[in-house]
Order: sequence, then structure tokens, then C-alpha cells
Amino acid sequence: MKKYWQYVIAIVLLLFIQAYCDLSLPDYTSELIDVGISNYGIEHSVPEFISEQGAMEVSAFMTEEERTDWQSIYEYDDQLGYYKLTADKDQLERLDEEFSDVIAIAYMINSQAGDTVDLSGLNGSDMPPVDTSGMSDEELELFMKMQQSDSGSMLLDMRNALEEQLSSLGDSMIASMAKYFVREQYEICGIDLEKLQSDYLWKTGGKMMLMALVVAVSAILVGFLASMVAAGVGRDLRDSIFRKVMSFSSAELDRFSTASLITRSTNDVQQIQFVTVMLLRMVLYSPILAIGGIINISRYKSGMSWIIVLAVALVLCLVMALMIIAMPKFRIMQELVDKVNLYAREILTGIPVIRAFGREKHEEKRFDEANTDLMRVMLFTNRTMSFMMPALMLVMNGISALIVWVAAKKIDAGVIEVGAMTAFVTYSMLIIMSFLMITMISVMLPRAGVAANRIKEVLDTEPIITDSENAVREAPENTSVRFDHVSFRYPDGGENVLTDIDFIADTGKTTAIIGSTGCGKSTLVKLIPRFFDATEGTVSIGGINVKDMSVEVLRKQIGYVPQKAILFSGDIFSNIAYGADDISEKNIEEAAKIAQAAEFINEKPDGYKSPIAQGGTNVSGGQKQRLSIARAIARDPKIYIFDDSFSALDFKTDTALRKALSEKTKNAAVIIVAQRVSTILNADQIIVLEDGKMVGKGTHRELVASCEEYEQIARSQLSEAEFLRSIEAKEEC
Repeated sequence: MKKYWQYVIAIVLLLFIQAYCDLSLPDYTSELIDVGISNYGIEHSVPEFISEQGAMEVSAFMTEEERTDWQSIYEYDDQLGYYKLTADKDQLERLDEEFSDVIAIAYMINSQAGDTVDLSGLNGSDMPPVDTSGMSDEELELFMKMQQSDSGSMLLDMRNALEEQLSSLGDSMIASMAKYFVREQYEICGIDLEKLQSDYLWKTGGKMMLMALVVAVSAILVGFLASMVAAGVGRDLRDSIFRKVMSFSSAELDRFSTASLITRSTNDVQQIQFVTVMLLRMVLYSPILAIGGIINISRYKSGMSWIIVLAVALVLCLVMALMIIAMPKFRIMQELVDKVNLYAREILTGIPVIRAFGREKHEEKRFDEANTDLMRVMLFTNRTMSFMMPALMLVMNGISALIVWVAAKKIDAGVIEVGAMTAFVTYSMLIIMSFLMITMISVMLPRAGVAANRIKEVLDTEPIITDSENAVREAPENTSVRFDHVSFRYPDGGENVLTDIDFIADTGKTTAIIGSTGCGKSTLVKLIPRFFDATEGTVSIGGINVKDMSVEVLRKQIGYVPQKAILFSGDIFSNIAYGADDISEKNIEEAAKIAQAAEFINEKPDGYKSPIAQGGTNVSGGQKQRLSIARAIARDPKIYIFDDSFSALDFKTDTALRKALSEKTKNAAVIIVAQRVSTILNADQIIVLEDGKMVGKGTHRELVASCEEYEQIARSQLSEAEFLRSIEAKEEC
């Protein structure tokens, strides 16, 4: 993903924004319940408006230092008839912490209905009567002693006694009692509590709506950018695989089956692409959400953090158990996908043969067995994974119930409020979901890891055929091909396929290679364009070892027609022009004419624009061969290699093609691999192979006289009269 670092940074920033909003919503929910509903929108323990009597009731229980601070933050409004808070909004948190206890004590005393005690004159302050009907006998006795005292020290003693009672209630309950006092003061001052509550609910609800909108927009943008990055990664991987495969020699292509390479380029890349999206959307987001949730939940000091630890431990244990069970099956699954792909490709390609031999049932059974094996493995893994979600939901719901059960006792004890419990449950679910997302992606990672290793196996494979450090990048003028005591064995083979091959194919002459099936004819000519490299000896062109030439320069000198004619989807023109850049229409027509393809092309309604299906399935075998030959001719190479390329042609077409070709190839070296003696009668040189060894070299007449193997081939294909005529005709030539 290095190429897409800008997108990744943008995704991370958006995820932080999304996490901030997600983590803010539970706090707002808590405030809606505890502040907006329970306390009529009163946010702070220190009132913004307080009556003169209320101010004196609170200050009566303060120390001198506190009283000084208390008086400094209020200003009496003569017109309104009550005190107004003058402190800045950012100081309210500090003031709440400083005065919350003393305001709660004032509320406890003031909320009792009944007798009152006159506190005026105590400690030099004018204090209103205080209600004592709700006091216990001990509190009342202490209070009466304070009345009889000349100083306010007894008030402080009473405050200390009441603070001991308050400490057992918890900070949350103390703050609520202080806010009840504030609410009473607002009623005395004529503040509209319903409007205050409504305004707070609308303000907080509006913030929540804005946060939810930001979350939605961030999630959409993250999804869009993550999809772009994943699609780019998939494209780059497919491009890298394709380029690597195009650089492979036949040895590397034999190592990986075609079906496997197709699966690696499609299914495996899709696995990587899917996991890339999940990594960017979930794996990056989960730690941010989990850490933020843990930080936020610690602020509540509820004593329930152990529940989160328990939940995370249960989730991790569950997922680890499932991974241990399912992980070994993922590699097996990918291998079985390869197998199904291989069988499907073989069956679809070989349908004519299958039908001709009546093997439909056999192939159906073979495919069904592979398909059933894949189904069983997939069912096992899917059933194992399907157990995860219900189990995780059970854990989550069980944790929610546990939190409510524990929190209910703490609410009853006044340690936390209902809103705090709601926020704790929400944060707990966010933290658990974060770990759940990480563990879910960890379940997907093994399969993606298998896919990545399979792709890496292709990308890390170094092709055997590469340019040397000082490769020749200019084509030699002399294009004669020499095999200098060449031997070859396949990379995984124990014995030589070719042994001590030594001959020269001169420019302007035709060299034919003939021999029994499997004697190494095709392998021999594949050494020229370096589809393989010789194990021993050298193959050279114009005196330059092909290993010392640039592969691109080497292959541009060669017009190669393979044993199996291959056409590409497109039209006739594009197939003939495939190997030649910027070729004119005239040259295309000339190449088709030499290859004896012009006649059937002109008979088609669209001529050279006639469509060619994939693999050339809409043309006959002979037409396919002629188009392949035309493609090689159109390139105008210095070396022609025809690997048994005339086998599908009738004798008349074969003769006409070779005659026309002889004019075109006067200045080129021509190498023909053939099975039919009639195709190579007039060759300047014929190489006879038997079990990978040269058993004869010469003209047709020379080989008939000197090479028993060649004579047997010639006599097996020609009648006695034709055999004698061929010798006589060669002598006349």
C-alpha cells in the first residue's frame, strides 16, 4: 500500500474523527439522562442564580477562605433581587469541585420541613432561620450548641459530621443533592425550569445529531477511500503477477499449472483485496476505539473495569479456539479451488473429445469428487465460523446483563447514576466490539495469508531466462544459427532430452528437422528463442551466444510458428499484425497471400475485420495454421521457425505455401520441424533425430543413402514410385 500513503493518512485522520464522535455519544446520552431529565438541565452544582437567603445558607457552613471565594464569584442584582454568577464558564468545573459538598449540606438542612433555628449573628454574618425538624437528636444537640457559641466553629464541626454521612453516598449522589439545591434556588429566583430543561435537551440532542452525521460522513469516506486503495492493490497485484508470468520461461510455467496461475491471479488477489478493505476500515479503527473507550470508561470510577477485562478475555479465548480449529483448513481450501479450476478448465477445453468418446459420466464424476471435497472443507470452515457470531453475541449480552446487575447495586448506594450506567454499558459494548472486529479480521487473515503466500511464491520466482549484465542489444547482421554440441535436460529431469546436437542453419537456406514422435524436435527449436537454455554447449546466432543477447532483441529476429496454432480474440487483421508494430494493410495482405490464407479471408463478409473467437474456435485447424504462419511472415524476421506448422494443410496448399515462402525467405534462415517427408524434400539440410541424438545430417538423397532411420521414415510415408522419384528429382535439382 506504499503507493497509496496519502489515502491511508486520510483514512487514519477520518477514523480518529469518527472515533472521537463515536466515543462522545455515550457521554451525551449519560448527560441527557442525568442532567437533562433527572436535573432539569442543570449542569453544575454551583448555581448561576441564587437568592440572598440561599447564599447565606451555603456560606454559613464555609471556612473563611471558601467564603471569600464564594463571595467573589457572585454579584447582587438589585433589579432582579438575587445573586448572579460572575465566574467564567471554564471555571465552573473547579467551582463544582470546591463547593459541591457544602451546597449538598445546605440542601440537607434546608430540605427538612418543620422548626427553624435563627442563625443570624453567628460568625458576624446575617443568617436566616434554619429548619431543624429533620435533624437527628445528635445533630440537633450539636446545632443548639452552635447557637450558644460565640464563633462559627461549631458550624464547621456540624459540616464535618454531615460530610462523613455524605461520603458514604458517593460523588454522584452528592452532585445530585447539590443540583436539587440549585433547582430550588432557580424556582425561588423565578427561573423557568421547563425552558431550561427543554433548551438543554435540544442543545445536547443537536450535538448528538451532529456527531452522528459526522460519524456517517466519515464512515462513508473511509469506506470509499479504503475501497479505492484495495482496488488499486488488487490491480497492482494482478499486474505484477501478469508481468512476472510473462517473464517466465517454459520451465517456470511448467512448475505452476495454468489453472493455479489463473486462481492466483483472480481468487487469491480478491482475498487480498477484501482483507485490505477490512484492514483499513476495521483493524485501524478498532485500536483507536478500544483505547478511547478504555480512557473514557476509566473517568467514571465505577469499580466495574474488571467486567471489561473479563469480556475481552472471553472473546479472545473464543476466537483463538476457533482459529486453531479452522486455520489448517484454509490452505486445503485454496488447493481444492485450484483442483476444481483445473478440472473445469480441462473439461471445458476437451468437450469435443469427451463427447466423442462418451466419457461425460466419467468427467462428471471426476468433477463432482473435486467439487464435493471443496464443499466439505468449506462447510466445515463456515460452520466453525458461524458458531462465532452467536457465541460472541452471548458474551456481549451476558456482559450487558452483568453490568446492569452490578451497576444497580451501585446506583442504589449512590455511587453512580442511571446515565453513568448507560454510558458504561455503551462503552463496554464499544470496547468489546473493537476486540471483536480485530478477532474477526484475524479469522479472515489466515485465508488471506495463504493467498498472499501463493501470490508471493509467483512473484518471488526468479525466471531462469534473463538478460545477462552486458547483454548485446543490437541484432547481428549474420543470422545463421549454430548448435555447438548442445545437450539439454529439463530442470526436474534426470536424463538429457537432447545430447550433443551439432549443426549450422545458414542464412538463405532451409534446415529441416525430422524424427520419431518424442525425439526432441520441438525442444530443439525452443532453444533458439530461449524458451529453455541449453544445459551444455552453445546456441548462437551470427556467432553470438543467445545467452549473451537481450531476450527482446533475440526474439525480434525470430518468426516462430508453434506446433499448436494459437489465435487471440479479436479479428483476422489484429491476429496477423500481432507480432509487427505499425504494419501496413498492404503488408498484412501480402503475408496472408504467402500463407495461402487470402482466399478464405476474402470469402468472409467482413474480410480482414472478421472476428476471431478466443482460441480461434470459429476457424478450422488448417485456417488457424495458415493465420499463424501469416503472423510470422508479417513480422519479416531474419529467422523462421516452423514447428510442425504444416500438419493440418492438404498437400496442394502445403506445396503452394512452401513455394511462395521460398521467395520470401531468401535472406533468412529457415528451420522446419516436420513429420511429413514430403514437406522437407527440397530442404538444403535435414537433421534426423532419434531419442534426442543426431543420427543423420544431409540432403534427402544423402540421408536415404546413409541414414537407415531416415530411409525407414521416407519409405513408410512414400510409395516405392514416389520414393524413387523423390531421389531422382533431387538429383536433377
